[in-house]
Amino acid sequence: MPPPRIFFIEELTSVKIRSSEESVEKKVRTVVQPGMAEMKRHTNIDRISNLPWDVLDTILVHIPLKEAVRTSILSSKWRYKWTGLSRFNIDDKCFPSYLSDKVLRWKVILKIIHQVQSNHGGPVEKFRLAAYCMPNHCDLDQWIWFLTDKGIKELILKEFDSIKRFKLPSEVFSCPQLSCLELYGCIIMLSPTFRGLNSLISLNLSHIYISSDTLENLIVNCPVLERLTLINIDHSTVFRISNLNLKYLKIDSKFEDICLKNVPLLSTVDIRLRVNPQHSDQGKACNLARVIGCLYSINKLILSSNFLEFLAYNDVPERLPAMLNHLLTLDLRDARLDSPKVVKVLLSILCSSPSLEELIISVSPLCRFSFLDFQRAHCLVDLYFNKLKVVKIRGLLSTNPECEFIKFILAHSPVLETITIVTYGREIIPNSVLLQFEPASEHVKVISLRS
Repeated sequence: MPPPRIFFIEELTSVKIRSSEESVEKKVRTVVQPGMAEMKRHTNIDRISNLPWDVLDTILVHIPLKEAVRTSILSSKWRYKWTGLSRFNIDDKCFPSYLSDKVLRWKVILKIIHQVQSNHGGPVEKFRLAAYCMPNHCDLDQWIWFLTDKGIKELILKEFDSIKRFKLPSEVFSCPQLSCLELYGCIIMLSPTFRGLNSLISLNLSHIYISSDTLENLIVNCPVLERLTLINIDHSTVFRISNLNLKYLKIDSKFEDICLKNVPLLSTVDIRLRVNPQHSDQGKACNLARVIGCLYSINKLILSSNFLEFLAYNDVPERLPAMLNHLLTLDLRDARLDSPKVVKVLLSILCSSPSLEELIISVSPLCRFSFLDFQRAHCLVDLYFNKLKVVKIRGLLSTNPECEFIKFILAHSPVLETITIVTYGREIIPNSVLLQFEPASEHVKVISLRS
């Protein structure tokens, strides 16, 4: 009968389709399940632990030391991995917020140091201590000796609390790979066998006890030194420097005399003296010409307070013997414009800087009047600042000589873009006065503020 026959074919087709689907599903399961098992097996593999140590070290040194130490709880394999790092940075982030006692903090640091000393098998390239603590000098000495044996390249000891300065182990100055040295609160005495630090690029000394001769000997025997910072140096009355590679110099200390010679690459100088200058054995030489006049490559010059008075000793020339052709930024801080000699220093440098682009003057709050009398400064008559773009003057008294100075700058700076004038607690220069000035630049913007 036709109907049953049709039904039979339909049912048979359905059975075949179901059978085919089951076969395909079975085959899919056969293929997929082993793949999932393989994936699961690969997922269970500890890939991180099996990375080469140099790769692991690169990862761990880029996270805070506190987090690196926490990896010791992952497994027995990870228990001492952090102690083998090539770089250690101990700062305030290593301590819980409630731990503020400086002695207890050092005890925590000491535990870290002992762990490293007991388990470290490779080189230590960098150690940085920048935490509020009170180190035990004997412990610190032993740690520094350990670092010198590990091929240290960067040793940084920042501000910490100490009752007295500790004597830095002389072994530090025999590390052939040392490239960065930053020291705080110690005594430096070089060994008679000191032959120099041939890899040292950056030297930063703060609150250090070191003699003038030792300091000079150290600097001259660092042939690739590029950056030198000296903050609050004790027992050194004279700073003499000779280094053919030095590019950056910052001084904030109590030197009675400064002598810069053989520094052909020095491009940035920032000097502040903490004592009134002494002129006992200076002869007749002008300090401005002797110290600044030899900086043929100077690009940025920052001079502060007492050092400006030091430069003003003896006869200040209208222009330096050699022009400062590379000087782009002149920044005078805490300048005593009530001193005619300091004003002479300012004028002399201005007349010797044909490439100047930025002029910044911060007037000392001790000033009660100003000697900025430009009408009598004959050296300025034909002077033009053809590259000067930015001028910032802070702490003006709004006197007539100062207004004449601003007028002169505006009239002799054809490419000047902005001049900012800030008075501290005094009346700003009236707009009616500023509008009378005739700027040489068509696009200059004059900003007058009171702080």
